[in-house]
Amino acid sequence: MARVDLVVTHGIFSIDGDDFEVDNNIWLVGNDDEVLVIDAAHDHQPIVDGIAGRTVVAIIATHGHNDHINAAVALADATGAPIALHPADRMLWDVVYPNRAPDLEIHDGDTFHAGGVEVVALHTPGHSPGGVSLYDAATGELFGGDTLFKGGPGATGRSFSSREQILESIRTRILTLPPETVVHTGHGDDTTVAAEAPSLAG
Repeated sequence: MARVDLVVTHGIFSIDGDDFEVDNNIWLVGNDDEVLVIDAAHDHQPIVDGIAGRTVVAIIATHGHNDHINAAVALADATGAPIALHPADRMLWDVVYPNRAPDLEIHDGDTFHAGGVEVVALHTPGHSPGGVSLYDAATGELFGGDTLFKGGPGATGRSFSSREQILESIRTRILTLPPETVVHTGHGDDTTVAAEAPSLAG
């Protein structure tokens, strides 16, 4: 039976010389035997606890900001799972891991499978050039990283980000999904396509 588990970790997001304390959502998607880990943030041990002995098929980064990848290598070492990242965010990855490349590249339309669950990668740049969202059409759930939050788009105005691009990604890739689609975010509470569409569809 398919299941989605949430692990929240706390740590520092660093960008452009500034540090921010943040809570990050890590999503575990699969069933009782296999799981995909979406965004291994800050501390791998709570993620290992949430995995609870299941086989980790892949560790997927929705983007390359340090607060979404800074537990990825430790988690990969603990589980033996490969790490997947869109190549357009490699420069962000290399700041955190200059001597360790990701194992897999994510491209638009790629699929990942675990425990009977399939998610499709949608390239949704803007917050970062290689931002991706992961869509489970069977359950009507989107794991959006920092592309769309409850109340609006993810942050822009920092290095490698673009407000024009994130709005285009949201309008063409996310708001085109069914209105009832639940958006699981990288920080904070869930939202839905229907809830965010009125303020972003213009």
